Amino acid sequence: MTVEFGTCNLCEAMCGLEFTVEDNAVTSIRGDKKDPLSRGHICPKALSLIDLHADPDRLIKPVRRTDSGWQEIEWDEAYRIVVDGLVSTRRDHGANAVGIYQGNPNVHSLGAMTHGIPFTAMLRTRNRYSATSLDQLPHQLVNHLMYGHQLVLPIPDIDRTDFFLVLGGNPMASNGSMMTVPDFAQRVRDLKARGGTLVVVDPRRTETADVADEHHFVRPGTDALLLLALVNVVLETGATRVADYVDGVSEIASLVRDFTPEAVAPVVGMAAEAIDDLATRFAGAESAVAYGRMGVSTQKFGTVCQWAIQVLNIVTGNLDRVGGALLTDPAIDLVERKIVGRGHFDKWRSRVRDLPEFAGEFPSSTLVDEMTTPGDGRIRAMAVFSGNPVLSMPGGDTLDRAFADLDFMVSFDFYINETSRHADVILPPTMSLERDHYDLIFSTFAVRNTAKFMPAVLPKKPGAKADWEIFRDLGIRYQAALEQSPVDRVRRRLSPKSIVAEARLRLSPRRTVDVLLRSGRKGLSVRALSKSPHGTDLGPLRPGLPAKLRTRDKRIQLVQDVVVGDLPAVHDMLTTASVPADGQLLMIGRRHLRSNNSWMHNTARLTKGKPRHQLLAHPDDLHARGIDDGALVSVTSAAGSVSIEVLASDRMMPGVVSMPHGFGHQRAGVELSVASTVKGPSVNDITDPQQVDAVSANAVLNGIPVTIAAV
Repeated sequence: MTVEFGTCNLCEAMCGLEFTVEDNAVTSIRGDKKDPLSRGHICPKALSLIDLHADPDRLIKPVRRTDSGWQEIEWDEAYRIVVDGLVSTRRDHGANAVGIYQGNPNVHSLGAMTHGIPFTAMLRTRNRYSATSLDQLPHQLVNHLMYGHQLVLPIPDIDRTDFFLVLGGNPMASNGSMMTVPDFAQRVRDLKARGGTLVVVDPRRTETADVADEHHFVRPGTDALLLLALVNVVLETGATRVADYVDGVSEIASLVRDFTPEAVAPVVGMAAEAIDDLATRFAGAESAVAYGRMGVSTQKFGTVCQWAIQVLNIVTGNLDRVGGALLTDPAIDLVERKIVGRGHFDKWRSRVRDLPEFAGEFPSSTLVDEMTTPGDGRIRAMAVFSGNPVLSMPGGDTLDRAFADLDFMVSFDFYINETSRHADVILPPTMSLERDHYDLIFSTFAVRNTAKFMPAVLPKKPGAKADWEIFRDLGIRYQAALEQSPVDRVRRRLSPKSIVAEARLRLSPRRTVDVLLRSGRKGLSVRALSKSPHGTDLGPLRPGLPAKLRTRDKRIQLVQDVVVGDLPAVHDMLTTASVPADGQLLMIGRRHLRSNNSWMHNTARLTKGKPRHQLLAHPDDLHARGIDDGALVSVTSAAGSVSIEVLASDRMMPGVVSMPHGFGHQRAGVELSVASTVKGPSVNDITDPQQVDAVSANAVLNGIPVTIAAV
């Protein structure tokens, strides 16, 4: 028996873990009390790492789909099929006929980061999609516009703030998101112990609202009005503290003049006096920070919301301030080292709906259009990397049919799930306990600067390959296949990027991290970090602006034309009906501590207990419709209809219902023995891919008008 230490990489929290290992198996997992970031915190998902490793449904070697079912094949044969499928599609129909979708788990895997990126670059297609535009695209676009880089995101200094305002976020369930904050509950207790305040604004009384000092309901889709009213109060009362590298304050005052608390209150559903009081206390606090997450990002005005949050922090003097919003100093700085580019916006547009790209990716809501609309550039083959878009994208049913009609598809996944069941070949990577890990992305968003390298805790199962090995082998074979064409040989010879990409593929993730550490902070290396298995504490967040800005002139311009151009549409909400007509309700999503998007339902450890799939609705809304608590109801939107059990809950704002994300495992062909028994439809069967944020084209997943009726 040995004891090993490492990191949980299932979500953004990066919790430190202590593993007991016996006979090449992990027999117990505990929180690592010496981890400087998580301090012993652990959630139920971490315990499921044991189950994922032993899951009999997990694929170890590649499988191909045949008329008689799935057939296990050797890696060389799988590579040949994949390369033939991708290369032939490119040669017959052009590079853009190959589509790419990258799911959330990619950024949680070191190998996918170091080797998946150069491999996808080799495909040289503009039809690139990811979970970004189903989630945090408004964050990244606002970062790019205001601070000069998509990853320059000021992080709430929760450990030292006096006033923490949370809008549309639920860190008690998520452990933070675009804000890596494990052990949130203890951090809230510490906040209150020093006399601080936590305020939550959400259409549902969430788990975070339960530990807050106060909670305010807000009508879904109207957060932009509330945020602009908060900015209005601050500017009108003169409670501003603006740094000398910030431009545009007077212009902002003019732009928000009509958004008074009295004007927005009837639409937002929050009293004008409460809005005014919230703004006054926020501006008057010794330190304060506003944070908004999924609830404000995945709505019609998501980009305006994220911009307004930054403006609120800036005009109150809480940007780059201890206890406010600060930039991190990670050991491997993806921004400083130019490992991740600044990003760019609207350099080209999608073929069918003319939607803008961001950082080389199209909005995921238009993927189905590009797959089903005839014409030059239509997607005929897909490579899906650790994602399940049939459950995670709007219009899931339509997308499901579109995947079935592709000429070729490959999935990188260790499950046969709702999406991968359509693949011709599935390439399964090892799971997290069997590979080295260093967190490249979420160290950039953490509430404290730390560094940790985790060697693989367990050996790979016989015949298994790590994701980086799959990308390496496939990339080298793909490049060789392209060179059989004289035209592609010349292109490759003239493309230094292709040569660099191939060189990166041949370097292991461990070696890559070691090079980056050694060329960054003095004294850090993989060897040095291995001597500190609990992690290395690099200290609290600290001020660093304007030096850390990536804007050309090292200044922040508050007025961003692409964003403020949407303010007239926000203003229209003041004069149009704020409540849907004909008895409609507004639907929002929700997440649970024991769930992780769509892929953690195949472990009994996480799915046992009370069902969590129900539609939550206020008792008054059910009574008005003659619906009994616990009844089966239809939920119908402009995009479709599903049946689901309803649960009466006074934790919901009247007029609002909530349906969780990640369910819907009953589709034919899914080989998930536990998940297929978990009740509940997919919420994305009734979300509409035609509805997107007017600025970023991020998916709209909240504030969806629906009708409910007893079945």
